[in-house]
Amino acid sequence: MADNDLREEELEEFDTVTLTLEDDSELECAILGIFPAGDKKYIALLPLDEDGEVDDDEDVLLYRFIDHSEDEDPEIENIDDDEEYELAADAFDELLDEEEFEEPED
Repeated sequence: MADNDLREEELEEFDTVTLTLEDDSELECAILGIFPAGDKKYIALLPLDEDGEVDDDEDVLLYRFIDHSEDEDPEIENIDDDEEYELAADAFDELLDEEEFEEPED
């Protein structure tokens, strides 16, 4: 999992999704990105607080992303395998590094 050092103004450009957790509670998250790793796709989500602001106590959540077709909604699945999680986490870290490298310096 990655640190949340994203500023609020950066989050304004992100779409959000609401997750229904195992206890039927809901968690609103900013979608940080959908990215490939190996032969699968993954999604990185950042939980928001009740006011829709960044929750500094939360880490980025990674899930397997499945995009069926235009006729069906995409779905996400938990990553239960440690190796698969490491593969997804490494790919997300590389994505962050690329974006940081591409940002113009002030």
